[in-house]
Amino acid sequence: MALFDDVATLAKAAAASIDDVAGQAAKAGSKAAGVVIDDAAVTPRYLTDFSPARELPVVGRIALGSLKNKLFFLLPAALVLSLLLPQAITPLLMLGGAYLCYEGVEKVYEALFPHDAHAHEARLETLAIDAKTFEEQKIASAIKTDFILSAEIMAITLAAVPSDNVFSQAIILAVVAIGITVAVYGVVALIVKADDVGLALARLSPASLAAAPLRVTGRALVRGMPYLLSALGTIGTAAMIWVGGGIILHGLESYGLGWPSHALHDAGVAVAHAAPFAGAFLGWLVEAAGAGAAGFVVGLAAIPLASHVLSPLWRRAKSLFPRKRAA
Repeated sequence: MALFDDVATLAKAAAASIDDVAGQAAKAGSKAAGVVIDDAAVTPRYLTDFSPARELPVVGRIALGSLKNKLFFLLPAALVLSLLLPQAITPLLMLGGAYLCYEGVEKVYEALFPHDAHAHEARLETLAIDAKTFEEQKIASAIKTDFILSAEIMAITLAAVPSDNVFSQAIILAVVAIGITVAVYGVVALIVKADDVGLALARLSPASLAAAPLRVTGRALVRGMPYLLSALGTIGTAAMIWVGGGIILHGLESYGLGWPSHALHDAGVAVAHAAPFAGAFLGWLVEAAGAGAAGFVVGLAAIPLASHVLSPLWRRAKSLFPRKRAA
């Protein structure tokens, strides 16, 4: 009976610990909701050029890469840095933010100056020459972008988790990583396959009166999804720029340069008070626009830096360590 009593006590303690971990994971994950939404908006822009048969496999591969990013790289790195070198987290996040700005502004540059953008890409990497190479490059680019957004999510989560127990921190980070990945890429899969669902609904038998509204809905989905995906591509590009700019602005606060971020916040509050009917949205819009402007400047400066400095250095480094060719 004493043994059973000890087992029951341990079971209650374990249940309480699980409840505590779940509660803290939900709380920490909710604080990263803004970046999660941006992640869901950014990803569909990488899926607009694939055939319907390849959409879900590509989403699955990006989701798997995202999960590997979070669990195998970012989670242990976050724990190690928080224990040994916490001051390195902010500059690393700022570098990631600069990369997001570069990626977003590069897409704008490509839309406005396609010839120059083509030359810029040719200096950076081998251009896609067939479908397989194109798909691999798209997936790799999506996973790299996800890495930066995931790093921000994990950093926000880590900041919201008590630091007294590394084991609990690791479990909470893992729970948040898995939950957010499933949520984001589940939504992305629904978005990219909504037109197929619409087509199935539009083909329902017209003999049934109950099917009429579903057929109308299906036709609306089929007609509207190309426009939605195009809009999401634009929103995703903008999100990369404003999220990257926001990361950099918040990082500057840690180095005593908080006036840009504070000025944006004050401007957002002023606009929110001036228009109470939509104050929260307009205040957010002002802050996002300011972060986007900062991100655009950073991304614009990063394009020539990547072309004329980083790319030559990378090529020289690779030439020092050439790959062995297969026999």
